Amino acid sequence: MAEIGKRATILVVDDEKGVRQSFHMVLKDEFEVLLAETGNEAIDIFSKNTVDVILLDILLPDINGIELLERLKDMDPNTEIIMITAVKEVQTAVKAIKQGAYEYIVKPFNVDEVITVIRRALEKHTLVKEVTYLKGELERVQSFEKMVGNDKKMVKIFDLISIISQSDGTVLIQGESGTGKELVARAIHRRSPRKDQPFVVINCAAIPQTLMESEVFGHTKGAFTGAVHTAIGKLEIAHRGTILLDDIDSLDINMQGKLLRVIQEREFERLGSAKVIKVDVRFIAASNKNLEELIAKREFREDLFYRLNVFPVMLPPLRERKGDIPLLLNHFLELFPKGDNPPKRFSPEAVKILMKYEWPGNVRELENLVQRLSTLCKAPVIHLRDIPLFTMTRAEIKDMPLRDAVKTFERQYIATILESVDYNRTRAAEILGVHRNTLLAKLDDLGIKP
Repeated sequence: MAEIGKRATILVVDDEKGVRQSFHMVLKDEFEVLLAETGNEAIDIFSKNTVDVILLDILLPDINGIELLERLKDMDPNTEIIMITAVKEVQTAVKAIKQGAYEYIVKPFNVDEVITVIRRALEKHTLVKEVTYLKGELERVQSFEKMVGNDKKMVKIFDLISIISQSDGTVLIQGESGTGKELVARAIHRRSPRKDQPFVVINCAAIPQTLMESEVFGHTKGAFTGAVHTAIGKLEIAHRGTILLDDIDSLDINMQGKLLRVIQEREFERLGSAKVIKVDVRFIAASNKNLEELIAKREFREDLFYRLNVFPVMLPPLRERKGDIPLLLNHFLELFPKGDNPPKRFSPEAVKILMKYEWPGNVRELENLVQRLSTLCKAPVIHLRDIPLFTMTRAEIKDMPLRDAVKTFERQYIATILESVDYNRTRAAEILGVHRNTLLAKLDDLGIKP
């Protein structure tokens, strides 16, 4: 795929000088054209340049065209190859297509036909990268796409996203787990000039360090044990788009240095290859750790930090913007309706208690809770008794008198026991170790209506 503002590159491989010159004259106005007389010269040029399409003669003086096709495909399976053949060699050209060639053209060639075939090959070349990207995206479990919040801290974040999305500068997003760092990165991408190009996520914490280089840079066939095919890396897939380096603090020092070079030079080599690949990518990094503290411990490169921290974004934890909790609750309830039923709602009492909870897992914990309750609760209104017991026992409820705290715990505990016995009050009383009449009085006192 050609870079932004750069024409696609075509490599013509033919031992006849007149044919090479003819192709050059036909193609030079629309494409960058490279010329090779022999198979070995083609391999040398291909190893040093980014080539989008190859026009390859079947009969070469040093290497059989079919053999050269296989070697070039091993070097980069995503480069499209169009075979050049005489009428008497059409059967060989058909064989080449079975071996991975895109198409063949017959000498003497028709100019319009050549241009048409090349354009189709370039469309496929682009489509293959897009499909590779989409396959990766489908493997990811997506959370909600809209960011929600009226708190002044979040309003400032939204304003900042609008400003920096128009730039190509690197972004460093920091915040606790579950605060929505990937959502911010996606919002920046969606509002940027790159919005129609790939948004690729590299989860640095989830990929073993031994596989990280291959994942990021790609590799050639035979680059290491088990590399049976050439594979493109995430950097190539993200070309012209945005790449998010999530949990970047998990990268080892060696990989940090290699990443720094890519950010500075906008080029890299696949594992096992000396071919320099230019890449046009906007980098966004995210971390839930204090990188400056890691720098002091020499666990993170200071030069990489300053290279990433051009546009710093610090996300507040949910406990610092509790006024957004009712808004988030309604937002998630609308996302998780059950069947054809309308979205549920939380009772005022439930909302009040949830706003007192400290939410150590931040917005992600809140989302998971709402999804669970929306699925399990049968009634249209989710009451305090419906909220899982563990949430309340972990809650750091402030300014609540002891009597109210005890009643809250009792309400949760009794509601959980009732649910476990399908609301059989006799059985629930036995488990609780109280008389059935005592339980009935408790239910009335606590406002529990099974």
